[in-house]
Amino acid sequence: MAKTLGALFLTIGLATSGLASSPLLADEIRNPLIAGETWVDLKGDIVGDAEILDGNHLFSLEAPYRAHDAATVPITISQVEGSDAQIVRLTLIVDENPAPVAAEFEFGEAMGALNLETRVRINAYSNVRALAETADGKIYMTGRFVKASGGCSAPAMKDEESALAMIGKMKLKLFDGAQQTVPGRREAQIMMRHPNYSGLQRNQITQLYIPALFVHEMEVSQGEDLLFRMTAGISISEDPSFRFTFDDSGKGSVEVKASDTDGRAFERRFDLGKKTS
Repeated sequence: MAKTLGALFLTIGLATSGLASSPLLADEIRNPLIAGETWVDLKGDIVGDAEILDGNHLFSLEAPYRAHDAATVPITISQVEGSDAQIVRLTLIVDENPAPVAAEFEFGEAMGALNLETRVRINAYSNVRALAETADGKIYMTGRFVKASGGCSAPAMKDEESALAMIGKMKLKLFDGAQQTVPGRREAQIMMRHPNYSGLQRNQITQLYIPALFVHEMEVSQGEDLLFRMTAGISISEDPSFRFTFDDSGKGSVEVKASDTDGRAFERRFDLGKKTS
C-alpha cells in the first residue's frame, strides 16, 4: 500500500466507493458500504493514486449490522472459495474512528487462502472496509456498514492494576476436528492479554484520561515461515484476538512475537501437536 500507519492518527473519517451501489451487494448483503464524504478525503492517504478494484469476487468482510458491543465488534475476512490469487497485504479501516486505520497485515505464503477474524472498536456509525493487495500489486476493496458508537472511549473491562498484572500473557487454541477437511490446513486462535488503551478512555475513579497503550506490532510464524505480521493502532479491541487458518508445514510449533507502544516485548512458542482430523 502506498501509505501506512501515518494515517492512523488522522482525525478525519471515511465514506464511500462505487461498491455500495453494486447490484450484488444490494441484493445479497444487508449492510453494504454506504455513501459518504470521509473516504473521499482519506483515500489518498491510504493508497495514493492506486486504482481500487471491486473485491467481492476475491474476499468478503463480515461484520454485524448493529453491534452488540461497540468495543468488541467481530470482523471476519474470508477469501472467496475457488479464488487462487494470493493476498499479500490487507489494511483494515474503520472510517469514522479517530484513527481510521485499525491495522495493516502482511501475509506469508503459508497462510494460503485468507481466513482471518479479529475484533475492533467502532466509535460511531461507520463503514468498515478492507483493502487487499494481491501478489500482482492490484488492490481490491470490500466492507460493511456497522451501527455502533462509543467503542473507542468505552471503559476497559478490567481495572488498570488487574490489566497490567496480566499484560502480555498469551494462549493458543486449535480448532482441529472433523470439520477441517482440507489436507494440511489448520485453524488456530491467538489470544493475548493487553488493555489496548485507546487514549480516549477515562479512569472510572479519577475521571482522568488513561494514556494510550496498545499492541503495536505482532508477528506469527511457523519455523522460518511467516504466517502474518501486523502493525496496529487504537482500534483493535482490548485483549486482542486473532483466529486464522494456515498451511501446516509440520514444524511442530507456532511462534508469536509482539510489542506495545511502551516498548514492552512479548514472545511465546506454542506446540501444535498432531492434527486430529
